[in-house]
Amino acid sequence: MRGVERGESFTITRNGTPIGRLIPLRKRTFVPREEVLAAFATAPTLDPDQFRRGFDAIADQDPFSGAR
Repeated sequence: MRGVERGESFTITRNGTPIGRLIPLRKRTFVPREEVLAAFATAPTLDPDQFRRGFDAIADQDPFSGAR
Protein backbone atom coordinates (compact mmCIF):
# COMPACT_ATOMS: atom_id res chain seq x y z
CA MET A 1 0.00 0.00 0.00
CA ARG A 2 2.88 2.37 0.68
CA GLY A 3 4.07 1.85 -2.87
CA VAL A 4 0.65 2.76 -4.24
CA GLU A 5 0.67 5.87 -2.06
CA ARG A 6 3.98 6.80 -3.69
CA GLY A 7 2.42 6.42 -7.15
CA GLU A 8 3.53 2.88 -7.97
CA SER A 9 1.29 0.40 -9.82
CA PHE A 10 1.24 -3.34 -9.27
CA THR A 11 0.01 -6.32 -11.26
CA ILE A 12 -1.98 -8.85 -9.24
CA THR A 13 -1.40 -12.47 -10.30
CA ARG A 14 -2.86 -15.86 -9.48
CA ASN A 15 -0.48 -18.76 -10.08
CA GLY A 16 1.64 -16.45 -12.23
CA THR A 17 -1.27 -15.30 -14.42
CA PRO A 18 -2.08 -11.57 -14.29
CA ILE A 19 -5.66 -11.01 -13.12
CA GLY A 20 -5.73 -7.36 -12.11
CA ARG A 21 -3.92 -4.10 -11.46
CA LEU A 22 -3.56 -2.07 -8.29
CA ILE A 23 -3.06 1.55 -9.27
CA PRO A 24 -3.10 4.83 -7.37
CA LEU A 25 -6.20 6.98 -7.71
CA ARG A 26 -5.71 10.17 -9.65
CA LYS A 27 -5.87 13.22 -7.49
CA ARG A 28 -8.40 15.81 -8.57
CA THR A 29 -6.78 19.06 -9.41
CA PHE A 30 -8.70 22.29 -9.04
CA VAL A 31 -8.42 24.54 -12.07
CA PRO A 32 -9.30 28.17 -11.41
CA ARG A 33 -12.23 29.55 -13.37
CA GLU A 34 -10.03 32.14 -15.05
CA GLU A 35 -7.76 29.44 -16.48
CA VAL A 36 -10.70 27.48 -17.86
CA LEU A 37 -12.18 30.59 -19.47
CA ALA A 38 -8.81 31.51 -20.96
CA ALA A 39 -8.38 28.00 -22.40
CA PHE A 40 -11.76 28.16 -24.12
CA ALA A 41 -11.46 31.80 -25.21
CA THR A 42 -9.71 30.83 -28.44
CA ALA A 43 -11.84 27.75 -29.14
CA PRO A 44 -13.96 27.86 -32.30
CA THR A 45 -17.66 28.65 -31.94
CA LEU A 46 -19.98 25.70 -32.32
CA ASP A 47 -23.09 26.02 -34.47
CA PRO A 48 -25.57 23.72 -32.69
CA ASP A 49 -27.73 23.18 -35.80
CA GLN A 50 -24.76 22.22 -37.95
CA PHE A 51 -23.46 19.95 -35.17
CA ARG A 52 -26.85 18.20 -34.92
CA ARG A 53 -27.07 17.68 -38.69
CA GLY A 54 -23.58 16.20 -38.75
CA PHE A 55 -24.31 13.98 -35.78
CA ASP A 56 -27.61 12.79 -37.27
CA ALA A 57 -25.81 11.92 -40.50
CA ILE A 58 -23.47 9.46 -38.76
CA ALA A 59 -25.41 8.18 -35.74
CA ASP A 60 -28.34 5.78 -35.66
CA GLN A 61 -31.03 7.41 -33.53
CA ASP A 62 -33.15 4.25 -33.21
CA PRO A 63 -32.25 2.60 -29.89
CA PHE A 64 -33.84 -0.69 -31.01
CA SER A 65 -32.24 -0.97 -34.45
CA GLY A 66 -29.33 -3.13 -33.26
CA ALA A 67 -31.18 -5.04 -30.52
CA ARG A 68 -33.28 -7.31 -32.70
